[in-house]
Amino acid sequence: MKQLLKSLIHPYSKPEFFDRYERDIPLVVHDLGESIRELTDLPFLESLETLLASWPNKVDAYLPGIADEANSKEITRDEALEHFRNGAGMLFNDIHTISPLLETWLQSLKYELGLSALTHARNLVYALPAGNGTSPHFDQNMNLVLQIHGIKKWWVAPNEHVERPMSRHTIGLPVDPELEIYTERAMPEQFPDNAAEFVLEPGSLLFVPRGAWHKTEALTDALSLNFTFSPPTWIDILTAALRARLAQSNEWRETATFGADKDRAHEATAKLDALLSELARDVPNWNATDILEVTEAGPRWTSD
Repeated sequence: MKQLLKSLIHPYSKPEFFDRYERDIPLVVHDLGESIRELTDLPFLESLETLLASWPNKVDAYLPGIADEANSKEITRDEALEHFRNGAGMLFNDIHTISPLLETWLQSLKYELGLSALTHARNLVYALPAGNGTSPHFDQNMNLVLQIHGIKKWWVAPNEHVERPMSRHTIGLPVDPELEIYTERAMPEQFPDNAAEFVLEPGSLLFVPRGAWHKTEALTDALSLNFTFSPPTWIDILTAALRARLAQSNEWRETATFGADKDRAHEATAKLDALLSELARDVPNWNATDILEVTEAGPRWTSD
């Protein structure tokens, strides 16, 4: 498999990048030039017009107010150019589906970053007209953002409200119910004032850590390509392995009956207690290697 990470982070070394990655610190590089030429030379990234001509799906268009994918609607590609010229941004999801080259880059970067086989990897393209941007938010994923056309300013701040979020949040929108369970502080009404500022020009790349607050503004009409990775947490790894284990049991596959029937709830309780007792006897026999063999099946994991 190709080794492509160094093409994006030069002149930083991989140890320098991983130091930032592990401490959730953004990293920016400029003037990548020839090292990313095969990406910037993709015909459909020549302009917004060529992208729209090549794109077979609908586009997520920002609505007035909060400029965010959570406040957007799907429009056809025929509507998209007018929408852009009227001053609103757009998001193209899963661009890698029309490009084998992008798919190769995605899989190589996923491998080099040491991400789980359960990681959701995808390419996004953001199109923003001059003077517009994205509203303050954080994501549950990590992003490598490559500026293709135009100039775009970013502000990135550490997240002191919640550590390692498992869902995204945009300032001014409701908080995800699960996210609210483990937030350390109430979500802010304003973007944090301790943000670092980055200006991306064509050939610039920005690493945006998982969970970092960020917002953007296009200083000119701008097109950027994101390599977005949503890796599983240890919760996801364990629950995936647990499901695979329990699926082998005829008793666990039984329909969960009567739990909502107060007259027969005792039957459901007794059944589940028996299954949990059986599980408790089985769990001491588990180990990390067995679990990871379930979730990470593949040459990298099983060849050692």
